[in-house]
Amino acid sequence: MTTSTIEPQVNWKPEMMVEVMLNEPDDFLKVRETLTRIGVASRKEKKLYQSCHILHKQGRYYITHFKELFALDGKHANLTVNDVQRRNRIARLLSDWGLISVVNAESISDVAPLNQIKVLAYKDKNDWILEQKYNIGSKKKVETTE
Repeated sequence: MTTSTIEPQVNWKPEMMVEVMLNEPDDFLKVRETLTRIGVASRKEKKLYQSCHILHKQGRYYITHFKELFALDGKHANLTVNDVQRRNRIARLLSDWGLISVVNAESISDVAPLNQIKVLAYKDKNDWILEQKYNIGSKKKVETTE
């Protein structure tokens, strides 16, 4: 008999997103690029699945797990406690590296161990396949006939 552990789900609300502040206006692009190199790795395939994104909404910035973005879109998102812990760890890393400041540091106190995420060095990114499970701002093209 096999046993599988059921990950505890999070009853997510938009207020749970991690609000951050940028130190410099052009840090948005730095953070966005850095996040493409942080996630869950499949070492066998040399594929990295991006875990988090930076969201700019109404003049504020947030570090969000991709499942939070699905939830914001009104789609089903089975966000787990571990997803939130990974997001918190990634936000803490970005803060430690001086790229962001977390508005409410207590909101990211529960973090996943570092061994649960992979951070690719910029110089190694071309050796890996970088996968995004969510694309911010990409709209489906609607074909129109005129």
